Amino acid sequence: MLCSCFCGDSAHSPPLFSPSLITLPFFVLFEQHPDSPTPATRDNTERKWSATSSPNQLTRGRTHRNKFSRVDFYFFDNFSSVFLLSEASIMEGYLAVCLCVTALISAPHTTSAKELSITTIKGDPYTMSRGTELEGYCIDLISKLSQKLGFTYKVNLVKDQRYGALDASGSWSGMIGEVMRGEADLAVAPLTVTATREQAVDMTTPFMQTGLSFLLRKDMAHEELNLGFLSPFSMEMWIGVLVAFLLTGICVFLVARISPREWEPESEGQSFTLVHSFWYITGALTLQGAGPHPKSVSGRLVSAVWWVFAVLLLVFYFANFSHMQHADNKHVSIKNFDDLSHQDVIEYGTVEGGSSMSFFKNSNNPVFRRIYQHMERGNTYVATMEEGITRAQEGNFAFIGEAVSLDLAAGRYCTLTRSEELVAMRAYAIAAPVDSPLVKNLTVAILQLSEGGELTYLRDKWWPNNCREGQDAHSANALGLQNLLGLFLLLGLGLALGLLIALLELLSKARSLAKDGKKSCCSALSTELAQRFRGGAESADQEIADKSKA
Repeated sequence: MLCSCFCGDSAHSPPLFSPSLITLPFFVLFEQHPDSPTPATRDNTERKWSATSSPNQLTRGRTHRNKFSRVDFYFFDNFSSVFLLSEASIMEGYLAVCLCVTALISAPHTTSAKELSITTIKGDPYTMSRGTELEGYCIDLISKLSQKLGFTYKVNLVKDQRYGALDASGSWSGMIGEVMRGEADLAVAPLTVTATREQAVDMTTPFMQTGLSFLLRKDMAHEELNLGFLSPFSMEMWIGVLVAFLLTGICVFLVARISPREWEPESEGQSFTLVHSFWYITGALTLQGAGPHPKSVSGRLVSAVWWVFAVLLLVFYFANFSHMQHADNKHVSIKNFDDLSHQDVIEYGTVEGGSSMSFFKNSNNPVFRRIYQHMERGNTYVATMEEGITRAQEGNFAFIGEAVSLDLAAGRYCTLTRSEELVAMRAYAIAAPVDSPLVKNLTVAILQLSEGGELTYLRDKWWPNNCREGQDAHSANALGLQNLLGLFLLLGLGLALGLLIALLELLSKARSLAKDGKKSCCSALSTELAQRFRGGAESADQEIADKSKA
């Protein structure tokens, strides 16, 4: 004789089994053995489970075993394996049949297998939108938990975009409120475990530990760099300046040789030799003239463009250098919360209405009370974490928040750094309704993920560090080629135009000589170039002799 009872309740699933086992097959098998005595190797008493309408309510007991008959109770797990739960007497088996009938009657009133409704809130990198889908640390965490526990789920964003706080009327807002009202089975987000929230909902073991810290622009004043004067410009920028210096020196030399007004072989020495050309443009960098100055239009154009380039370059250099020094002086002594509370150079604040604000408000520590009073007096709160990070990047604000979120910002923006001090250690956990059987299962699964290193993997995946090792605030603030690209383009255009004008001047002279000497223009031009670059002293002497005959 076989009596099968399918009974279950999603709200009362056994804590040792997966919450996905909403419909649990439960079998009571009666076998009669009229001629089989009790084996000598077995006790006359056996453990027994009394059947009820819910497997979670099975109770253990002792019963005498009838040697002529046996009642076996079986639990069929996911239709894959059978477990013998107990044996009882035949009379108690009849009682089990009655209970099975009761279970069949009550089954329609219980919740069948359903997908869990999970509420979350948008926050980088926990939950982010990617088109029509969601991604992030919490989404990956939910996926891994569902794989371990075998449940299906649907993720919804919290309607009021709040984590959950108790208002004056005694009602809970945000994700906590949705869980309490039964609108969601779970709340998976960076929910801080607090005493107030624990009274309203049940929370799992934490999946992440953090604490309060603050974020501000990097302080490099303690690093005494012998080459600190190079910090206003990046390495690429300094290479660009060096290349511009070399090209300009060569261009001045070429213009002085090509332009007829600069080329004077009859003089005792040429004004713009290669050495003098570099000396001349070096004088411009110091805002001091190093005469003689060019006389030709092309030479003066090249000189003017280089002077404009040099002056603007010096302006950008000293402006950025002054900004860096000013920033260093402001942050030099701010290392912890005590330093922060004893200075008035920069402002500081936290998210208004958040758990961080509540910590400072309720703290009896003099330092934290002083910080709270300062924030209240100056109303330095911010509406969101993103706003706080943006203000910190501006350099006159320290944003107080949970370290795990600040680490993300410091890894993305190399101008920012997080204080090493951590206070008010706290944890993030998953929230579920009070007395929910899901909490035990989720807690075990979270511990398994932690022990297997999967939580660490998720942390590394969603908290990347984009800053190169050793990259500091100065290198991040240093001006690069992309910042002064227009200045380099202006210099390049001026040098090219100067060379073009010098060639036109030489071409004009070659045409004049060709008419006087009755030879081709190309021949006269090649002769002029040979005198300037290949003939050396002999060409110069020949030109002087030609002028004397004339």
